[in-house]
Amino acid sequence: MRIPFVKMHGLGNDFVVIDERKSSFMLTCSQLTFIADRRYGIGCDQILSLGKPRLVGALASYRVFNADGGMAEHCGNGVRCIARYFEHRGELSSKNVLLEINDVPIPIKIEIDGTIGVDMGAPRFLPTEIPLNEVQEQTRYYVELCDLNLEYGAVSIGNPHAVISVEDVTKAPVESIGLGLQSCNRFPDKVNVGFMQVKDRNSINLRVYERGVGETLACGTGACAAVAIGRRWGALDDEVIVELPGGKLRVGWDGVDSIWMSGPATYVYEGTIEL
Repeated sequence: MRIPFVKMHGLGNDFVVIDERKSSFMLTCSQLTFIADRRYGIGCDQILSLGKPRLVGALASYRVFNADGGMAEHCGNGVRCIARYFEHRGELSSKNVLLEINDVPIPIKIEIDGTIGVDMGAPRFLPTEIPLNEVQEQTRYYVELCDLNLEYGAVSIGNPHAVISVEDVTKAPVESIGLGLQSCNRFPDKVNVGFMQVKDRNSINLRVYERGVGETLACGTGACAAVAIGRRWGALDDEVIVELPGGKLRVGWDGVDSIWMSGPATYVYEGTIEL
């Protein structure tokens, strides 16, 4: 079976886009992990599968698969790449685009400067919505991990995130703590772990250890999660530049409604792979 694909990235967070709107390839977990393998397959952090939309006005639906073959609930860099994919194919009749994931509408706007803005929805803090095994919602949670007493914030941006404040992201033990929080019983669906260094009220540095992938060069939902937690902790204003290893995202949140994220998305190449 020959599968056509497009390789794309958002700030180095890279994707294989597979368009299944006309016919589904019914890819198995082992086929997905083969595609994502950087030595034997194409290589990517996530695979984006496009399908027919069910919501009125939506251009397409999409699913997100991590490099380990598991499904993710959302992906901020990925959805920007999908918008760029349709722009590259000449399928956009407007700079305003509607996509859907899990029957949830995702409004997108292609800005004048070419960056892509995404309505990421309102952050959710209730433990049952994250999900997080805690009885009551709190702004800060605590856990003993890796011989450390860790303080973190927890939020869902369509997928679960834990955010830890650090003095210097370059010295943060990203892998050990990321793996530890993912494997502890606090997060039944595992969790993306963000390490946030607040530079001032309008800018942060961020590294993210993602479920099923490991540390990535950028994470769109992770950037939104960090700003949401930073705002809750009173450390950030409502417009923040998030600097990740792969580049910068702009995130805005008024503390009540949807979080907006904007940044670049890059078309790399297209081809086919034999499965």
